[in-house]
Amino acid sequence: MNAAVGLEFNFDDIIEALAGPGIGIFPHFIDRNIVASLRHDLLTLPAGELTPAAIGRERDQQTNERIRSDKTRWLEGDTPIQLYYLSLMTRLQQALNRQLFLGLKDYECHYALYQAGDFYKKHVDAFRGRGNRRITTVLYLNDDWQASQGGELLVYTDQGSGVQHSILPTGGTLVCFLSEDFPHEVLPAQRDRMSIAGWFRIDDPIAPALHL
Repeated sequence: MNAAVGLEFNFDDIIEALAGPGIGIFPHFIDRNIVASLRHDLLTLPAGELTPAAIGRERDQQTNERIRSDKTRWLEGDTPIQLYYLSLMTRLQQALNRQLFLGLKDYECHYALYQAGDFYKKHVDAFRGRGNRRITTVLYLNDDWQASQGGELLVYTDQGSGVQHSILPTGGTLVCFLSEDFPHEVLPAQRDRMSIAGWFRIDDPIAPALHL
């Protein structure tokens, strides 16, 4: 990990994508060795730490396997590789605030494991009546993913009427988009599918929608 900490990242393409179409897809965003370390960290979590994912927030939170069937575990910096990834996202947060004046206050993220056949139906990441999730990030951790294995992330137009992007969960690929503007879903795959899903947030829970 010591060598990886020194890696330099250029966030200009992410900033340009968010300021323009509001979404960007960045293959090879992160070194394959870092991807492998994150994947290993996920796969060696103690038994029971990956739990069925919930929908909703706070008192409205519930599990519903008709909507999503993946398992998740929040990253809290328990291991060096988790600390590295959280530090990287802090650097991205600082760049976004510096260039786009977003006022982002924190970042939350979790591992997501979709076992063969799991899915997540079309949804929007910002909760109804709450605009504090501003930017969504997804980093894929899968090794040697093939198109025939499925598991695509479908990103719809802001009206949700048509598919704008179909993204294979190839290891090292980062997807960033405005959380409130892009409905999306995860299609079932033929093998286990691993990722880190995260959100940059602001403090105001009733903030209006973000328009760059």
